[in-house]
Amino acid sequence: MEKFAFIIHPLEIDDIGRKFGPLGYLPAWLQEGFIKMLPPFKVSQITGIRSEAGNEAEGWFVGCALTAKQMVTLPEKQVLAKIIRAAKMGAELGAKIVGLGAFTSVVGDGGITVAKHTPVAVTTGNSYTVYTALEGVRYAAKLLEVEMERAHVAVIGAGGSIGSACARLLAPDVKYMTLVGRNESKLQRVSDLILTESGISCKLSTDPNSAIGTADIVITVTSAVEGVVDARALKPGAIVCDVARPRDISRQVAESRDDVLVFEGGVVKVPGNPDFHFDFGFPAGTSYACMAETMILALEGKYENFSLGKELSLERVRQIGQLAQKHGFKLAGLRSFERALNEEHILSLRDRLVPKKASGLA
Repeated sequence: MEKFAFIIHPLEIDDIGRKFGPLGYLPAWLQEGFIKMLPPFKVSQITGIRSEAGNEAEGWFVGCALTAKQMVTLPEKQVLAKIIRAAKMGAELGAKIVGLGAFTSVVGDGGITVAKHTPVAVTTGNSYTVYTALEGVRYAAKLLEVEMERAHVAVIGAGGSIGSACARLLAPDVKYMTLVGRNESKLQRVSDLILTESGISCKLSTDPNSAIGTADIVITVTSAVEGVVDARALKPGAIVCDVARPRDISRQVAESRDDVLVFEGGVVKVPGNPDFHFDFGFPAGTSYACMAETMILALEGKYENFSLGKELSLERVRQIGQLAQKHGFKLAGLRSFERALNEEHILSLRDRLVPKKASGLA
């Protein structure tokens, strides 16, 4: 039996009340002060994971009691120390690899420091997150009847490692690509790589909102602390995939534009009969991609540091995709603001945008 652990934390202050009951009646500042003092804790045991290759795994969710806001505003050293304690608890429970969930993978150097102070392997899950995000883009495009080979894709944050990886992996499938970022020299470097690898000549831009006006697909992955996309700049029917943490797309964009599809990545079907003994808002038997990467590496017995640091390897993105297929992990839909987004929602958007031929308006 292979073993893993995955670190989770409350995203918002309201999540604290749901976990700790009466604590939710206290003012937010008191709740935040209380959880800062909490040690890591076992949230639940994960059972029933069985690979199509025959391997089995079990694991644990370990709680790191800091909100997303606290993760990015408290002193980095303090936050890292708390994450490291949670990772060590995972190892004490028996895990041979620990996954860093949500903002625990964002703080500091992308898991490198955590891995140095943890006695077992560590991964952020970023490689499979990117893989499934691009799977999600293709899935959404199919449902919304956007032809990838004719599509215009804009990648915001294309000069960074994850943005560059997304652009390079998607370029062979599309017709036009605009690379958006603050540093033109970095964008040019990525553009040169894409021209060599895929034969596509990319347009470069330093202005996100002017660049996305004609984009059928927008992928955004910047290090900005606030949203970078103006809802008014998006064309009707645009597919917007936000891979960034913190988010590049505010909830207001999704709420104010019911004629665009905004999602953050894929919902992954886990093989076997998994029971997480914890409700994080997804359909039964499904998980986030970052969680799934930890499970995949455990099932493979690949107990080594994997998706660490700020540089993302295309080879590792492809490798984790291959291992996912080997063990039976599959895309099961999309997620939007930490909740599953079902196919009916996407099809209803398509029906609002595309006149039905039967109506005589096509």
